[in-house]
Amino acid sequence: MLSRVAERLYWMARYLERAENNARMIMAFNSLALDMPKETQLSWKGLVAVTGMGALFDQHHQKADERNCVKFLMADSYNPSSIASCIKAARENVRTTRDQVPTDAWEVINELYRYIQEHIDQGVGKRARYEFLNEIVGRCQMLNGLLAGCMSHDEGYDFIRVGRNLERADMATRQIEVGALQFLDGWDGTETYGGLLWTSVLRYQSAFQMYRHNVRRKVSGPLVIRFLLQNEPFPRSVLHSLSEVAGALGRLPRNEIPLRTALQAVRHTREGDVDALIRKEDVILFLENLQLEIGELHDDIAETWFPVYETA
Repeated sequence: MLSRVAERLYWMARYLERAENNARMIMAFNSLALDMPKETQLSWKGLVAVTGMGALFDQHHQKADERNCVKFLMADSYNPSSIASCIKAARENVRTTRDQVPTDAWEVINELYRYIQEHIDQGVGKRARYEFLNEIVGRCQMLNGLLAGCMSHDEGYDFIRVGRNLERADMATRQIEVGALQFLDGWDGTETYGGLLWTSVLRYQSAFQMYRHNVRRKVSGPLVIRFLLQNEPFPRSVLHSLSEVAGALGRLPRNEIPLRTALQAVRHTREGDVDALIRKEDVILFLENLQLEIGELHDDIAETWFPVYETA
């Protein structure tokens, strides 16, 4: 497989996952804002922080209100991580690799791109926001299912798996970190709105129902952190995502360096003692180190298979 083809499949998967994650996150936070008392002030800027684009936001906006934050995350073309920008980039990567993916995949991503262009203004507004974002998530899931069910599971699909799961793991660690920074003033879960706030973090990853099914205990910060980090059967947990990355890398040629980095990240995630990290207040440092490992893994992948690449 040509290096440029592998790179485009990898980035197509990352952009698609990023758009879906942003849509899930905005929907969950929007529901949280409706559930909280009116006198409670929630910071929409926290969602911008999850994407790592806080500095870019500050360059263009003086006020971090709901409208500006939502528009930045959904529609602003100068933000490479906005939903509109991600779908545009994913569409371009599919367009240039149409001989590698099912024909239906191009039709789905093209229709999704057109849907966003036609409805983005209404989607930013409160009235149509949920319907718009739910449509984004559904169509992204449709495309992922189409690729999984109709594309040969060869090297090209392995690069898609690597991109999708690496992006998923990175986003999950950022969401957990922002949740810990904002919500964990007391680790015993007795804060007035702690249950609602941590439920929102679970909903960022559509994990609330599976949390209830597996944990069967009251929603609390430590339990949510452990579930989203280390519950390997749950497909959106950090451990599961990194294990999927390692499995896909293991089938690719010349994989020694990136595979070693991936297995190291898997080991660190699995062996992390969440309770001890919380007692020592080291959970933020642990998450930041894990994000650095994910970044290092991306660099190793790019240096191994994409000799000339641009960081997104």
